[in-house]
Amino acid sequence: MHTITLIPGDGIGPEVTNAVVRILEATGVKFHWESFAAGAEAYEKYKEYLPQELLASIERNRVALKGPITTPIGTGFSSANVALRKKFELFANFRPIRNLPGVPTRYPGVDLIIVRENTEGLYSGIEHEVVPGVVESLKIITEKASTRIARFAFEYSRREKRKKIFAIHKANIMKLSDGLFLRCARNVSKEYPEITYGEHIVYNTCMQLVMNPYQYDVLLLENLYGDIISDLCAAFVGGLGLVPGANLGTECAIFEAVHGSAPDIAGKNIANPTALLQSSVLMLRHIGETNAAERVQAALERVYQSKEKLTRDIGGTASTTEFADAVIAAMSVATATS
Repeated sequence: MHTITLIPGDGIGPEVTNAVVRILEATGVKFHWESFAAGAEAYEKYKEYLPQELLASIERNRVALKGPITTPIGTGFSSANVALRKKFELFANFRPIRNLPGVPTRYPGVDLIIVRENTEGLYSGIEHEVVPGVVESLKIITEKASTRIARFAFEYSRREKRKKIFAIHKANIMKLSDGLFLRCARNVSKEYPEITYGEHIVYNTCMQLVMNPYQYDVLLLENLYGDIISDLCAAFVGGLGLVPGANLGTECAIFEAVHGSAPDIAGKNIANPTALLQSSVLMLRHIGETNAAERVQAALERVYQSKEKLTRDIGGTASTTEFADAVIAAMSVATATS
């Protein structure tokens, strides 16, 4: 039995989360879900954006599955996502970018790994108004965090036999902060001679990716660059609605959909649960349920290959519920014929 903290989120969050939970339970793996609200919904009930019961559950279970949570733009409460990453030292944001069968894109056969430092940089949230009309935001880069994320990227690459890592930076202008990030990456790279190490300036990386994403393998980035480039790379395979995300630390892990809460279609049963489902596959691997992870991924790819039960965002007519039913059916067929 795996006890998992569940954060359905808001907007389309509860719909896609319910679909994913049904698929996971259909694997036969035993789950116990501890479900909690977060963000604006939690504040209405508890006067806290991240209730203490939620935080205690994550600390106890060490694994959470999270739907999208709306973050107000320019005003309102700070990002619940960022707060959770800081609270539990989820220093590695991990996003694999791979094509799904049957989804036409400009770039077939993409296989990229985005490794993003998740706790500092410009997302440290240290900003203040100096005088009226002048705001200062501090970018924090530390040797500890930079070394830790570099080692994560190289260890992953060695374990999964990835061949090449590029550290992405703007050290030609931010010589101290990005310079420190690069020095740490270079030092760690010396311990992994079988992995080719390179460096690209961030704006050049964006151009190179659009021209030829196949030249990259694993991208190692600090926080803001990683946030931007991971979204850019998602476009290669069909968008944020199709790609998974994981926030990993030494003690806890939170697996999440990286797309928004889409309040305009909330409650209509038309949202695509693929991103959260692929994130749950990462979760299954994390908790040691490798066989279930492979079955879910294979069933998902069969549904995309057949194109009969796809949601509207990718040209189909299926509802969220029908899509989940199709994935479950595909798993059942595969089990019966294996």
